[in-house]
Amino acid sequence: MRKEGPERLDAIETRCCIVGGGPAGMMLGYLLARRGIDVTVLESHLDFDREFRGDTVHPSTLEVLDQLGLADRLLEIPHTRLMKVVLNSPEGAFVLADLRGLKTKFPFVALIPQVRFLGFIADVARDLPNFHLIMGASADELIEEEGKVRGVRYQSREGRHEIRSLLTIAADGRHSRLRTASGFEPIKSSPPMDVLWFKLPRLPGETPETDTDFFIRPGRMLIRLNRGDYWQVGLVIPKGGFHTLKTAGLDSFKRVTAEQFPMIAGNLEALDDWKQVMPLVVESSRLKLWHRPGLLFIGDAAHVMSPVGGVGINYAIQDAVVASNVLAEPLRRGDLTDADLAKIQRLREWPTRVIQTFQGLMQKNLFGSEFQRVDSAASRPIRPPFFLRLPFVGSFIARILAFGPRRVRVEGDAVKNETFARVGLKRRSIQSD
Repeated sequence: MRKEGPERLDAIETRCCIVGGGPAGMMLGYLLARRGIDVTVLESHLDFDREFRGDTVHPSTLEVLDQLGLADRLLEIPHTRLMKVVLNSPEGAFVLADLRGLKTKFPFVALIPQVRFLGFIADVARDLPNFHLIMGASADELIEEEGKVRGVRYQSREGRHEIRSLLTIAADGRHSRLRTASGFEPIKSSPPMDVLWFKLPRLPGETPETDTDFFIRPGRMLIRLNRGDYWQVGLVIPKGGFHTLKTAGLDSFKRVTAEQFPMIAGNLEALDDWKQVMPLVVESSRLKLWHRPGLLFIGDAAHVMSPVGGVGINYAIQDAVVASNVLAEPLRRGDLTDADLAKIQRLREWPTRVIQTFQGLMQKNLFGSEFQRVDSAASRPIRPPFFLRLPFVGSFIARILAFGPRRVRVEGDAVKNETFARVGLKRRSIQSD
């Protein structure tokens, strides 16, 4: 980096630099540090509290945490549990998937606010001497030397810094800055829907039969999550439909929504400003190539999932587990190669493509072609196809939601290690040209 006049940059040297403190980045950082690898995680925000963060912790993730002795501690956090997915349609209710029949210690999805989940991982990771988390560090530039990524430069409130590392992990989400800096373009598809998120207060005496409800109506689907004193509501609408709804006005939106979903009609009175309704543009994408020398993409930076099934967090964590299994020894020895990074993509790309295909089929069969256009969706009923009611189909859906195409497990000494050698960070100042 060249500027007029001398500039001194605070620099950190670490074995592995992870950009992004979401589920993928935090879990990978913890797993590598647990195996004695010096790792630094950069998170651009000052805390973990953000809108639109999913909170569905599936059996696959709970099994991984159980291997690490953390599952029971995580489940001490107040949460609700989803044991079956029941779709309520005008033609009646039916069970789409029942997790209670799965062969696992955790036959449920734990609904835990992601801010609490990430805070939990950060707390246990900080006990490891070679785990370092820097909040408010916005990485926006790659350090490249001799055709290889050697680290990143980042901005914090204290100024500009750089961190040099043997490997840089881009886990900085669907709008990855490092992906842009690398010139990588994801292959995108456009699911036929968007989601509106908003909170509604629980009314006095309102007692839900379940903690999670799914309601299907013409042109709409509503997910209602019990959050104690309020409902977290996700309203699935046709792609691009928010502008049409907003143009018609908030009163019209509340009236139409109350007509279609009378179970929340009274709650909707609390909405008095569009600022309370947050639109989430749904997309599904994946990178053709997840790596280059010295740099690896995981989680949403490598593949963005549709919200169908709520699997995004869990696939990001599976990426982290597989990456830890593959990378720990090469990082420890200091002889990491591009073949190691390619192996991670090989192991994780096909499960990603399988689940994205599954999500596309579910979208098509639940919503159908009538969900493709805003002007036609409201007049055509949604009729889930008959085969979704077959027991063996429900069993398959339950398994794919819980674990994906196959279970992922932590390997090596990350499971059994209880003590770790300190690998200190070497901090120094460098004179930039």
